[in-house]
Amino acid sequence: MREGQIVTILNDIPRVALPAEPADARGRVAELHGVRAQALAGPGEKATAAQHAKGKLTARERIELLVDAGSFREVEQLRRHRATGFGLEARKPYTDGVITGWGTVEGRTVFVYAHDFRIFGGALGEAHAAKIHKIMDMAIAAGAPLVSLNDGAGARIQEGVSALAGYGGIFQRNTRASGVIPQISVMLGPCAGGAAYSPALTDFVFMVRDTSQMFITGPDVVKAVTGEEITQNGLGGADVHAETSGVAHFAYDDEETCLAEVRYLLSMLPQNNREFPPCTPCSDPQSRRSEALLDLVPADGNRPYDMARVIEEIVDDGEYLEVHERWARNIICALARLNGQVVGIVANQPQALAGVLDIEASEKAARFVQMCDAFNIPLVTFLDVPGFLPGVDQEHGGIIRHGAKLLYAYCNATVPRISLILRKAYGGAYIVMDSQSIGADLTYAWPTNEIAVMGAEGAANVIFRRQIAEAEDPDAVRARMVKEYRAELMHPYYAAERGLVDDVIDPAGTREVLIESLAMLRTKDADVPSRKHGNPPQ
Repeated sequence: MREGQIVTILNDIPRVALPAEPADARGRVAELHGVRAQALAGPGEKATAAQHAKGKLTARERIELLVDAGSFREVEQLRRHRATGFGLEARKPYTDGVITGWGTVEGRTVFVYAHDFRIFGGALGEAHAAKIHKIMDMAIAAGAPLVSLNDGAGARIQEGVSALAGYGGIFQRNTRASGVIPQISVMLGPCAGGAAYSPALTDFVFMVRDTSQMFITGPDVVKAVTGEEITQNGLGGADVHAETSGVAHFAYDDEETCLAEVRYLLSMLPQNNREFPPCTPCSDPQSRRSEALLDLVPADGNRPYDMARVIEEIVDDGEYLEVHERWARNIICALARLNGQVVGIVANQPQALAGVLDIEASEKAARFVQMCDAFNIPLVTFLDVPGFLPGVDQEHGGIIRHGAKLLYAYCNATVPRISLILRKAYGGAYIVMDSQSIGADLTYAWPTNEIAVMGAEGAANVIFRRQIAEAEDPDAVRARMVKEYRAELMHPYYAAERGLVDDVIDPAGTREVLIESLAMLRTKDADVPSRKHGNPPQ
């Protein structure tokens, strides 16, 4: 935001007139009510109308949608900045442009801070930052989730380096809270420059189309440096971050839907890393068979299918919340329930790139596995993976380094881990996708599984290269060798015979098998080596 725009906003804010000296306690209370009414009203109807004209709600309207009705308790409502210069000393609105406090979501405590764009454009100053620091400290101490409703113009230019130091304090607390309490960033307006790093440090980022943007350098700077012309939404809008950069986990068309989904996500997360996610009553029978699974997954490994439909058949009532749905679509990461218990599901998606692992899929799944492990969410992995995506771009882009992130995340996870091999499980990708050899507690397979170093065709071409080359009918020999290799090493019971699969199960009974296994593993206690922290691949 330019300085001229800041000055305009400053001029729109009414001066605070102190009431006359009250005579008694009743007068003092009346004074309090007057001051509080002024704080709640904010900068006035003109600023509120301008906010609504942009298709945006006010900070207080957003909080009302997020928390249970009547549950919000505000902190430091009457805080005002102490800065001077550039006309600031004459403009000291209550709240200083950010509303902080706590409320409940479905009866559980949640801490919130919300930028008020009507005051200083939501720009962060020293007092503004101090309020955020305090509510973050309270959330960590209380062991409850923190939700930030972001709609700010960045650092308050008039306060100089003090504003920048305020961001440093937020980043430090984001990092300290990481893996301790769930942190959710909801982008409801602009977020530019260094301010964008706070959402990037949190567990989940929600965005609203057309009204929210995130970027380090804006379109004007991009044009000046590179000559490229692009709009704010084209550079850092919701769809860009949901589909291309992977910065946003969720994107919605309006604020009401977005905040409703934040509530739904919170219902599936624990309060902190010392608790389990909430369990809900389940009317979906534990022993429900899913005969449709026998038809959903073709036995022919070259035929695609929709893994999402497989997940729907298995989880409670077919409901799940997919994370990063539109980014790295060749892998699915989702939160769902099995018999009322929350689980994290990682699954290859054969409909996109045949379900291979590539750089983006590895990063997406690794972060999701780490989040589940941090918050005591059991992991269920559905495998149908033909390997890692080959190609110069992948190798030069660091597929080794990025693939290792997923391997590290699984190996490091101590929550209950169950893997289910539906069909293909080839090469290093099979190992990386939570195989028994890297610590999966239980590994199941369907009768359609094929676990091998590579596909039968590729294996036959390597092993029987000479015989095929010397044969009078190479194609016939190749076909015979492929059939021989598949019969010897890729039949569905090969891995089970060697103890690499705990059982080969009827697909229709998958739900019951998973629920019973998770119930047994609920009290799992994993020994971990004493260390300050690991050094994961970057």
